[in-house]
Amino acid sequence: MAGPCGATIKVRARLTQIVALQAQVRQYRPLVERIIRQSERRVLAGKPVPAGEKLVSLFEPHADIIVKGSRDTEYGHKLNLTTGRSGMILDLVIEAGNPADSDRLLPMLERHIALYGQAPRQAAADGGFATRINLATAKAWGVCDMAFHKKAGLRIEDMVTSKWVYRKLRNFRAGIEAGISCLKRAYGLARCTWRGLDHFKAYVWSSVVAFNLVLFIRLKPT
Repeated sequence: MAGPCGATIKVRARLTQIVALQAQVRQYRPLVERIIRQSERRVLAGKPVPAGEKLVSLFEPHADIIVKGSRDTEYGHKLNLTTGRSGMILDLVIEAGNPADSDRLLPMLERHIALYGQAPRQAAADGGFATRINLATAKAWGVCDMAFHKKAGLRIEDMVTSKWVYRKLRNFRAGIEAGISCLKRAYGLARCTWRGLDHFKAYVWSSVVAFNLVLFIRLKPT
């Protein structure tokens, strides 16, 4: 039989567990109230709720709604990657919300210039980044050849110096897509299994660092 001291220790441990559970439940209360408010606003009042204001996960409240064209809606965070000729990831931004690709080309280019001291001589990007303003600004900042996968009304001769260069840069961008596919399949970047925004960011960065380390070893001359 347990003596008085043993019984007291068990009671204290139980109380500690109860207090911890109460604290955990309390943190969900404002989230539940927020879900109720947005449901009343949308369903009962018939008013739209902007995507940036929607809470889509009770357990991952940081998750954003990600919609890209006609694709299925996903939840998480949009990533913008910059790679070089080697295929290694040179820069990464974990975006907040669901910004349009066309709004992210120049900020990513600015980051590249800040990190490496100059703009890349040649660059390739997905068709969603293509606008006349983005093209003109990239050229003004020092990018000689700026190729977009989809022309979006832009002429090849305005983007690059020749059709041959355009094909080369389009092929380079296709290689980037292969790298992203590898990140998703081999390095777990398709789905984060860690909870919380800080852990989400750590998970993404750990996947990218692992990818770069393996690629670095493969590229290292023997």
